[in-house]
Amino acid sequence: MPDSPDAHLIVIFGLGFTGKRLASRLLARGVQASAAVREPGRFSDLARAGLVLGELGNLSSAPRPFPENAVLFYSIPPLPPEETTGIESQIRALNPSRIVYISSTGVYGDQAEVNEETLPRPGDDRGRARLDAENRIADGPWTSLILRAAAIYGPGRGIHTAIRAGRLPRGAGTGVVSRIHVDDLALHSEAGLFADLQGAWPVADDLPCSSAEIAQSLGVQLQKAVEFTIGGRKVDGRKIREMLGIQLLYPTWKTGLPASIAEEENA
Repeated sequence: MPDSPDAHLIVIFGLGFTGKRLASRLLARGVQASAAVREPGRFSDLARAGLVLGELGNLSSAPRPFPENAVLFYSIPPLPPEETTGIESQIRALNPSRIVYISSTGVYGDQAEVNEETLPRPGDDRGRARLDAENRIADGPWTSLILRAAAIYGPGRGIHTAIRAGRLPRGAGTGVVSRIHVDDLALHSEAGLFADLQGAWPVADDLPCSSAEIAQSLGVQLQKAVEFTIGGRKVDGRKIREMLGIQLLYPTWKTGLPASIAEEENA
């Protein structure tokens, strides 16, 4: 904990689905935190809870300047080169002591089974862009932890929302896919911010499954047009949890999905 209320321990770049959950967790435990965002007015609830907001691209606009040598959470996905260069220049100017970066298991390409020893082998431009970003973070003058997240789901986002909306879901039919609840990704991130662990690690829950299984649990019959076998990816995320000393809040979609739907209904 910082000694002064003006000392921000954490700076968040990317107050999206995971970043907002992480910010709420940090504020709940009394951690001083700041966030660089494009539209500060969108996050008034977090500001009222104590999160200091600054406009991305104009970091001096925060009520109190973002600190140098802080620990930084970075979850902004690869953007067009000029935007990515600008954001990463701002990060370097803050001279963080540590960065926790949210990447994707997409860096593994078409490899069907992944664990902490699996080397990245991206098979498309998106995966290559992710790996390039990882390498720039890992090569910086700070310690870094890279979390390669499986498919992220939670309230209002994920395979269950796609199925209920009648959209063709990724991994439709019998293709088995690993997933991670957004609260569990935030939990990994929080632990990583305060740990010394470095390197790149896959993050996933303990029960890969197909979209057809989730559809069945929702009482939805997938149309035959989307019932096809695709290559999936089973991700073993146990090692990073062991290293960080954490346990999943939602070990499988069978607990995470009902919790997500309940939160949606109570929103």
